[in-house]
This record gives sequence, structure tokens and C-alpha cells, in this order.
Amino acid sequence: MTENTNPLSKYYRQPAVYIKFPSGGNYPPHVLERSPSGEYPVLPMTAKDELAFKTPDAMMNGQATIDVIKSCIPNIKDPWQLVSYDMDTILIAIRIASYGEKMDMNTTVPGANEQVTQSIMLPELLDRLSQVTITNSCKLKDGLEITVRPLIYRQIIESQIRTFQQQRIYMQVQQSTTMTDDEKTQKFTDSFKMLTDLNASLLLSNIEKITLPDGKESVSDPAQIKAFVDNAESKLIKEIEEELAKIRLQGSVQPIPMKATEEQIKNGAPATYTIPITFDNSNFFV
Repeated sequence: MTENTNPLSKYYRQPAVYIKFPSGGNYPPHVLERSPSGEYPVLPMTAKDELAFKTPDAMMNGQATIDVIKSCIPNIKDPWQLVSYDMDTILIAIRIASYGEKMDMNTTVPGANEQVTQSIMLPELLDRLSQVTITNSCKLKDGLEITVRPLIYRQIIESQIRTFQQQRIYMQVQQSTTMTDDEKTQKFTDSFKMLTDLNASLLLSNIEKITLPDGKESVSDPAQIKAFVDNAESKLIKEIEEELAKIRLQGSVQPIPMKATEEQIKNGAPATYTIPITFDNSNFFV
């Protein structure tokens, strides 16, 4: 029997970009269908994908991003399990495949207070990310070594949602004309505790193992690590948080250096400055 081939199939989208994951792509089969070459094809977005980014709820809870990743990179089976190191590479590749290599960004020149549009060449960013060497450990000043468990996309989104919810509660309480001062104080206290617990939870999720200075003994039991975090000096925990924050930025696009014009310098701008590149779905894909 002759196969019924759609004559329009030649107009179907084709891979426009191939990428490698900064993390190395060592995911289990239910998360990623491995490619023998280590490179993964990226398809342009469909009209349905573009509509997904116009649904506020789907953007807030991350579902829009998940659906578009599965559509544009079919090898990825469960985007919720992707580690944070790979997300910028994936989003940049989808943007290039869908809209081309150049992206215009509106930014303010520091000092001059001038709004300008900068053209960013996305392949250059992608090339920089492909050369990143991921490190999953750090050594503290006192000799302790922290082995890191990368945060996955689901954890990041859940953290953002819970933070947003607490910020909204804070604003509502602040603007309330019916609550007493004591009620407001209690709400603020509860909200602060929620954010503190959230930060502690992320910290614990990010630590896989702690090795003692002599290197002969290590701790990977979650209960023992939690006891350490709960009882160690605050300056030690702050040092761990700072080191983990640096590690989380691996695989992320760093701020881009820019040069001010003579006119901008006259108006108070520094000769050189940087602009942060943030991939917010509301402006990155529209």
C-alpha cells in the first residue's frame, strides 16, 4: 500500500541550529533522547508556540517555556528536569531558529540617562556558552569542599512563583486600609519566614556533599547537611551561598561590555559600561 504523504510536508519546519549543552547533556533517557554526536537540532517555533507566550498564566508557571522547548527540541522529553546551566543556550537557540541571529535590546546608558537600542548578535553569545567549562564544586576558606547538585528548571520556577506570591502578599498588606498594625506585622513576619525557608530549601537542594578539609571524610546525608546549615556560623553559610550563586551563573550569558559615544560621555556616561542580557519570555520571544 502506498504511503499517504502530505504534499505540503516539504513546507514543514526544518532544524535551523544545532547545539551542545554546556552541562554535557548527561541526562537520563526519560529527560533527553541522546544524540550520538552530542549535538541537538533546534526547530523554529510554530504559530501555536508563539501563542503560548501570550498566555500570562502559562508564562508565570513556566508551562509555556516547557511546551515550546519540547516543540522546538524534540530530543528533550522532560524540560522540567533540565539543569539551570543549559537554559540560556536552549532559549538563545530557539530565538535564533525562529527570528534570526540579531536581537535588538532597549537599554539605558548609565550616567547619561539616555535610552538606546543595542543590536545583539546571538550566535556570538551561543559560541561563548559552548566554551564554558562547568564546575560542580567549590572550596571554602576554611578548607571545606562543597559538591554541588545543580538546580533543575522546575525548582527555579517554583522558587520564582513562591517569591512572587510573597511579594504580592507584602504589597497587599502594605496597601491595606482594613488591617490593624498588629495584623500587618504578623503578616510581614509570616511572609519573611516563608522567604527564609525558601532560601534555606534551595540551599539544601543545591548541596550534594560536603568534604572535610583533610579530604578523608565527606557528608552526603541530607539530614546531617541540614543540621550543619542550621547550626553553622552565619558568615560560613553566607560564604557557601555566595559560592553557590557564582556556580549557578555558569552557562548564563554574562553582561556585554559597551562603549559610550563622545556625546554620551559629555552627558555623564562612563567610557565603557555593561548591559545585562536577561531572557524574559515576555520580551525575548515577542
